[in-house]
Amino acid sequence: MLVDFFLHLKARQLPVSTKELLALLAALEARLVGHSVDDFHLLARTILVKDEALYDRYDRAFGEFFKGIEALPGLDALIPEDWLRLAAQRHLSEEDRAKLEKLGYEKLFEEFKKRLAEQKERHAGGSKWIGTGGTSPYGHGGYHPEGIRIGGDSAGNRTAVKVWEKREYRNLDDGVELGVRNIKVALRRLRRFARQGAETELDLDGTIAGTARNAGWLDLKLRPERHNAIKILLLLDIGGSMDDHIRACEELFSAARAEFKHLEHFYFHNCVYESVWRDNRRRHDERRSTWDLIHTYGPDYKLVFVGDAYMSPYEIARPGGSVEHWNEEPGSLWLERMTATWPRAVWLNPMPEAHWQYSPSIHMLKQLLSDRMFPLTLDGLERAMTSLSR
Repeated sequence: MLVDFFLHLKARQLPVSTKELLALLAALEARLVGHSVDDFHLLARTILVKDEALYDRYDRAFGEFFKGIEALPGLDALIPEDWLRLAAQRHLSEEDRAKLEKLGYEKLFEEFKKRLAEQKERHAGGSKWIGTGGTSPYGHGGYHPEGIRIGGDSAGNRTAVKVWEKREYRNLDDGVELGVRNIKVALRRLRRFARQGAETELDLDGTIAGTARNAGWLDLKLRPERHNAIKILLLLDIGGSMDDHIRACEELFSAARAEFKHLEHFYFHNCVYESVWRDNRRRHDERRSTWDLIHTYGPDYKLVFVGDAYMSPYEIARPGGSVEHWNEEPGSLWLERMTATWPRAVWLNPMPEAHWQYSPSIHMLKQLLSDRMFPLTLDGLERAMTSLSR
């Protein structure tokens, strides 16, 4: 069965190897987990899946393979009667357990094992076999005062003694909307460590070498801690249509603050012009010249724009196009100046990528940034970090 499971994962584009399959077999032989399907799910995921971004793909493949009886050869061996009884008892009150004993609690599991051994095909609408609809105690979509629900969603009766295949695993797919944890995983692709600051960390290799040179006299060596030396200049679009994306931007900002020691951030509205600001409450009084940014933060910084790029094309192409003030120079000119200073600048867009084709302003900004605009999803963020690291 595990070989079939392994081949099923490969068919779902999961990069699993024979070595990892052998490790899983060894773990099962060593009885590292019991008979719980949840324990097996976690054990197999830990051994077979090395990238968190593939967890949701693995969960879907796991659910497909273990869905229904047809895809579970040897299910009677995978679900011992003792495990089923204990799992069911965890979800039943003392009164419910007493009722089930009277109704044939032991017989419920005994007959289940017989069905597994005898059934050869799919059934629907019956009263005996494992299937859908009907009044059989085994399957889903029908009704029985007690039974084991196998595959599918509940029909709403809430009378199942045991539910087989209840997926409760958190999504980490590369197309889902970002959370802080997901963003941190993607941002880690943009790392360059350096040791700076006070020497507070024990240098074990240096201590050993120094002690050896001193003929055994202890010579402690210290060194600065390793920090991510990447410098980020983050420019965030705020207000207007960006109000719909506040949560995603907050999560990105929170994750970036945690991941990067050298992070500078400023705000703009729709398009960058001659000034930006740090505090939205004082944006009319305390602005920072964009020229000042260009002269202060050198090319060792990585420039990241965040915005939906949804605006009138005049705001990009014409003087006076800004909706808030009269800009003497068009936004496109300022973007050209900034990309000349930071050639690998990227733009993160929280708007779904499928909608970009309907906005002329998005096409204009993509062209100005040499197509380095990426959706604010895990996959898009990883591609943006890869672009920045080149």
